[in-house]
Amino acid sequence: MARMFARRLWSAVRDLLPIMVVVIGFQALVLRQPFPNTVEILVGTVFVVFGLMLFVQGLEMGLFPLGEAMAYAFARKGSLVWLLVFGFLLGFSTTVAEPALIAIAGEAAQVVSDAGYIPSGHAALEAFAIQLRLTVALSVGVAIVLGIFRILRGWPVQYFIIGGYVVVVVITFFAPEAIVGIAFDSGGVTTSTVTVPLVTALGVGLAASIRGRDPLLDGFGMIALASMTPMIFVLLLGIIRFGVRIPGVNG
Repeated sequence: MARMFARRLWSAVRDLLPIMVVVIGFQALVLRQPFPNTVEILVGTVFVVFGLMLFVQGLEMGLFPLGEAMAYAFARKGSLVWLLVFGFLLGFSTTVAEPALIAIAGEAAQVVSDAGYIPSGHAALEAFAIQLRLTVALSVGVAIVLGIFRILRGWPVQYFIIGGYVVVVVITFFAPEAIVGIAFDSGGVTTSTVTVPLVTALGVGLAASIRGRDPLLDGFGMIALASMTPMIFVLLLGIIRFGVRIPGVNG
């Protein structure tokens, strides 16, 4: 037990070491100033190291086995409908409560309001933020459903990724400029610390439980879909809410 604890602790320190080297190096060599609140920084660093160690251990002990076990159970049950419902609700529920998305949605509402697209009142800002969160959560749920279908059918993931980003690029030319950056950032905040391990384990477990599927080739790719579909959905939301931007005419 002690040896495993020491190995996990060293692994966490090693993962954080590049960040610590960069911060300390710039503070000492570029800024040439002492660290403010040195004691608090040291204590916080220790907390981060132990927190990262416990988090990774928790993923390996809890979330990864849980996701794989549920995938095997759904495969044995043979119920495609319940598997798709579970995948959609998993993506939707974990995304709609994602703190990073909540922060982005609130900031986006203010920026859109400043650009004159929505009123500046609190109710209008709150309504747009909620609408944006629900749109992104819906897109992630759809992405998980597509990922499950892809695994079941054995379709190559690159076709989905290439086709999806072609759609993103095309829609970008017609979406309001104020929503484009928001859409791109929405794709980066949807993969939370709970969604990623559960969805990854679900994909790998599902691919491993189906004859003829390779967990390495077919089990991965859902996270890429979950990062891509929010861009499409948010761009479409901007077109529906604020109208089509015609290049060279109104934008």
